[in-house]
Amino acid sequence: MAVNLLDVQSFASGHPVDLYQDLRTKPKLHWNPEPGGPGFWAVTRYEDVYAVDHDFQTYSSEPTIMIEDPLEGSASATGDAKMMLMMDPPHHTAFRKLIRAEFTRPAAGEKETRLQQLARQIVNEVIERGECDFVAEVAGEMPSYVIAELMGIPLDDGRKLYQLTETIHSAPESLPPGAATEAVMKMFQYAMGVIEEKRARPADDLATRLLHAEVEGRRLTDQEFLLFFLLLIDAGGDTTRNLLSAGILALKQNPEQLTWLMQDLPGRLPTAREELLRYVTPVIYMRRTATRHVVLRETEIRKGDKVVMYFGAANRDPDRFENPDQLDLSRPANEHVAFGGGPHVCLGQHLARIEIDAILVEVLTRMPDLEILGPPEWLASTFISGPKSMKVRFTPGRRL
Repeated sequence: MAVNLLDVQSFASGHPVDLYQDLRTKPKLHWNPEPGGPGFWAVTRYEDVYAVDHDFQTYSSEPTIMIEDPLEGSASATGDAKMMLMMDPPHHTAFRKLIRAEFTRPAAGEKETRLQQLARQIVNEVIERGECDFVAEVAGEMPSYVIAELMGIPLDDGRKLYQLTETIHSAPESLPPGAATEAVMKMFQYAMGVIEEKRARPADDLATRLLHAEVEGRRLTDQEFLLFFLLLIDAGGDTTRNLLSAGILALKQNPEQLTWLMQDLPGRLPTAREELLRYVTPVIYMRRTATRHVVLRETEIRKGDKVVMYFGAANRDPDRFENPDQLDLSRPANEHVAFGGGPHVCLGQHLARIEIDAILVEVLTRMPDLEILGPPEWLASTFISGPKSMKVRFTPGRRL
């Protein structure tokens, strides 16, 4: 089987589970060529992904977590500043501490009532029509609104920024030349306006706190704030938006599982949500770079080699999960890696879980006969897995 993990067609309708299975059965890691680059090692077994993600001394997040190396001159807008995701401890730890308090389990729990209100509001906007684009009008709305409230910006602006992230994550060949760079610059331009606004009128929001925060004995530079803003808008939407869209699709494709869930939605939702996270796995990969010569899975990895963890493959590893290609909403002890692991484990995972639950409850109880109209259009990406558009129909209801 010809394997090319950089071919967007491999992910045209979700994770290529057959391809993953083929790679996991090989005795060594798969070496994937890279046009215009040196290539990379693909890590697809659960045990190996876990090991790489937890060993930042050997597998570094610098210079980037994307497969493609940064282009020369691409950092001109942010100078020498780096995004937190592309740092290793202790610098990564210091930057993470700046926002960690906003995303702890207790802090996320305090927002539960507000998130439930937002979920109800989102469904209210479409319920009377009886049809909508589920991705744009339901799944994408929640994370857009939540991060907008956290940052202290208008909710409508959160929606517009979410559209930019979709462009940023699309494969370059699916876009007009320069579209992704233009989207990033628009994000930075908006963030510069936020800097000006919050300095002139400080408020009780995350943007203001970041602008007044100190890291390693100094204030954040404007360039570091721009990267924080991009990260929060970007990562704040990926998991929730794609989990909800692909999760509803998976439930509709497995009606017996949906029936089981609806028999006790409040009691069974936590277990079901974790299984949907495993089964869907919104983030396809994260890259690391070897800091030394090392052997992994009978493979000699040399210093400087790119090592890429495929989370969807790890979450379908039969050595870790029984019947991994089967959606089992009652699956016990589901230690999936949809949120990654180690020092870079997703900071917003607790908030994402509450967002997911809130939308699922509203949709499954108020749109019980929801029908997906034709195959979804998937985001053309080798980094993020999820539908870009998914038209649905349901019996119109009343606003609550």
